[in-house]
Amino acid sequence: MLPVAICERLCDALSRAVALDAALWHIEAARQELLGPGLLTVNLNATAPDDPPDEVQLQRLWSSDPQAYPVAGRKRKTLTPWTRQLLLRAEVFVGEGEAALADVFDDHALIAALGLRAVVNVPLLENGRCVATFNVLGTRPCWEPREIAAVRLLALLATPWVLQKRGEARFR
Repeated sequence: MLPVAICERLCDALSRAVALDAALWHIEAARQELLGPGLLTVNLNATAPDDPPDEVQLQRLWSSDPQAYPVAGRKRKTLTPWTRQLLLRAEVFVGEGEAALADVFDDHALIAALGLRAVVNVPLLENGRCVATFNVLGTRPCWEPREIAAVRLLALLATPWVLQKRGEARFR
């Protein structure tokens, strides 16, 4: 169960936010209160129709640590079990431990250097299709079910802001 004080602060802040950056900083503050140290990023699925069919293009829209993970950074991902699960089937991915992160992320050395050991990736959907991902990394070696549920709720709160920005920027 989410603490009432965090819910009230987040609801009040989000109802007054006027831009994506402000909204996501409020969501990040709630994430820190709920889950402790970590990282939050949001990536857009920037795959174009003329991209190779076995590739997905991701572009970072927001980062709680822009020095390590700068906004607008792009990466190309091939079709793997992770990309199929998260981006194609639009299913939440939970990765726990350094070995699991190394299997999924090319930048696993940077992730480890930041002290991050577990991830929850939540697909953000538009018309049932994953158009962005909400990515939370933590210093814990594994997640409790209530923590995964909290990440999913925060992702849901971020979705309208991300979709609005995506529409404004015409990311496709």
